[in-house]
Amino acid sequence: MTKRKYTRRTEQERISELEDKIRVIRDRMESKKRKDSAVLKELPKVKRALNKFAQLAVDHNRHDLANSCVAFLAGLDRAAREAPAGSRQTQPQDSER
Repeated sequence: MTKRKYTRRTEQERISELEDKIRVIRDRMESKKRKDSAVLKELPKVKRALNKFAQLAVDHNRHDLANSCVAFLAGLDRAAREAPAGSRQTQPQDSER
């Protein structure tokens, strides 16, 4: 049998792994502070219901309703990933044209 080869992590690799863990914990902490966290908790239930409805529509040859429902879900997902409207920072527009 051949001997196993072990490679030790360098200090820099260990530091970068710890920084990644800190970043994940900070992101989790920030998401808990969001004012709309109660809304985001209910989102999976709404998505399940809409997916079920879309499948029912396809089963009964109403592809138009199913497509509308899927498009609405895509927009809902995109909107949920963004920050709430009140916390967005607006950038000043160029008035010197």
